Amino acid sequence: MEILDCGGVTVPTENGGSDLDTLRHRKPRSDSPAASPSDDNNDAQGTANLAGENEIRDSGGGRGDVRYTYRPSVPAHRRVRESPLSSDAIFKQSHAGLFNLCVVVLVAVNSRLIIENLMKYGWLIRTDFWFSSTSLRDWPLFMCCLSLSIFPLAAFTVEKLVLQKCISEPVAIFLHVIITMTEVLYPVYVTLRCDSAFLSGVTLMLLTCIVWLKLVSYAHTNYDIRTLANSADKANPEVSYYVSLKSLAYFMLAPTLCYQPSYPRSSCIRKGWVARQFAKLVIFTGFMGFIIEQYINPIVRNSKHPLKGDLLYGIERVLKLSVPNLYVWLCMFYCFFHLWLNILAELLCFGDREFYKDWWNAKSVGDYWRMWNMPVHKWMVRHVYFPCLRMNIPKVPAIIIAFLVSAVFHELCIAVPCRLFKLWAFLGIMFQVPLVFITNYLQERFGSMVGNMIFWFTFCIFGQPMCVLLYYHDLMNRKGTMS
Repeated sequence: MEILDCGGVTVPTENGGSDLDTLRHRKPRSDSPAASPSDDNNDAQGTANLAGENEIRDSGGGRGDVRYTYRPSVPAHRRVRESPLSSDAIFKQSHAGLFNLCVVVLVAVNSRLIIENLMKYGWLIRTDFWFSSTSLRDWPLFMCCLSLSIFPLAAFTVEKLVLQKCISEPVAIFLHVIITMTEVLYPVYVTLRCDSAFLSGVTLMLLTCIVWLKLVSYAHTNYDIRTLANSADKANPEVSYYVSLKSLAYFMLAPTLCYQPSYPRSSCIRKGWVARQFAKLVIFTGFMGFIIEQYINPIVRNSKHPLKGDLLYGIERVLKLSVPNLYVWLCMFYCFFHLWLNILAELLCFGDREFYKDWWNAKSVGDYWRMWNMPVHKWMVRHVYFPCLRMNIPKVPAIIIAFLVSAVFHELCIAVPCRLFKLWAFLGIMFQVPLVFITNYLQERFGSMVGNMIFWFTFCIFGQPMCVLLYYHDLMNRKGTMS
C-alpha cells in the first residue's frame, strides 16, 4: 500500500520501498505568483502538514511505527506572499483577535481609571442637572410634548382639504409653512420661559426637530404625488394621491423621517430580542451618565475655559476631555441609532433598518456625514439637496444649504435647553463644509488611510466632542458651579 503525500511524493509503507524515481523525475513547481489552483491547494495542505505533522499510523503490520507525509524534499516556499500586517494584506483578513485584545486593554485601562477616580473624588453622581429637583417645573415641557400631536393633525386636515378641492395649492403650501414654523417656535418659547432641567429641554427639542422634519416630508411628498398624479404628460397609473390618517399615524411613530404611503414590513415581533435590546439600552445609558458625572464634571470644574488663557493649557484640557467625550458620544450613538431605533422598528414591524452604515471606515468627512445618520441623510437628499439641484442651484451651494439646515437644528437642540446662544454647534457644523472638500482632495491624492486618519482626528478632538465640551463648560460657568 502506498500513500501519496501533499507534495506529490510517494511515501513508503510497510508493503514496499519508496518510489524515489517519482521524486527524481518529478517536474519542479513554479515559484511565480501565477501558480495553478491545484498548487495552492497542495501548498495549503503541505503547510498544514508542516504545522500539525499529519501522521500515518500502521495498524495492520503490527510494527506501530510512525511515518510523516511531509518530506524534507518538499518545497516549503512556492509563491509570492505578503506579511499579514503589510499594507497590501492588512484589510484582506479578519482582525477578530486584535479586536478582542483591544477590548481587554480598554477594560483593564479604564477599570484602573475608574478605581483611581473613585478614590480621588468619591461618588459624584447627582441628578439635579439631568432631572428636576422639583418635578412640577417640568410639567410645561411635558404638556408641550403632548401638544405636538396637534400639528400632524393640522397637516392631515390641510391635505384632506386639498384632496376635496376645498383649497388651492398655494393656500395649502402657505398653511403647511405656518404649521411647521409654529411647531418649532412654540416649544422654543416654552423651553426658554420655564426653568426646567437639562434633560427635559433636550428631549423636547429633539422631539420638536423630529416632528418638524416629518411634517416637511409629509407635505413635500404629498405635493410631489399630487403633481405626478395630475400631470398629463407623465401619467402613471401606479401613482395615485390619497390621504390616510392611519398611514400618517404610522409615519409619525416609525423610525424614519421620509414619508411614503407604505413601508416594507417585517413578519413578526421578537419579544425576547426586544427585551435584550432594552436591557442593553438601560445599561449603556447608565454608563454614559456615569462617565459624564464622574469624569467630565470634575475636569471641567477644575479647569479654565479651553479658549481662554494659555494656549498649551487649553490644548491639554481639550485632550484630557476628548477621550471621555468620545466615550459619551459613542455610547449615545449606540443607544439611539442601534438600540432604540431597532427596538422601535421591531415593535412597529418596520422592515428597513439601515439607520447607519460603517461610518467608522469613512475615508473623508463627507463620507462620515453620509453614513452615520441615515434617516437625516435620506431626508436631506430627498427634501433639500436634490430639490436645490432641480432649481438649477449648483452642487456646492446645494451642499452648503444642506449643512446650513443641519447647523440650525443642531444649535436648537443644544443652545435652547442650555439657554446659551454661543453658536458653537452652528459654527462646528458649518466648519465641516471646507473639511469635506479638503478631506476629499487628500483622500484622492494620498489614499483612503490618510482620509480615514484625518477623519478620526477631527472626530475625536475638533468635532462634536469639542462642541459638546464648549457648551458644557459655558453652562457650568453660567450656573456658577466652576471654580
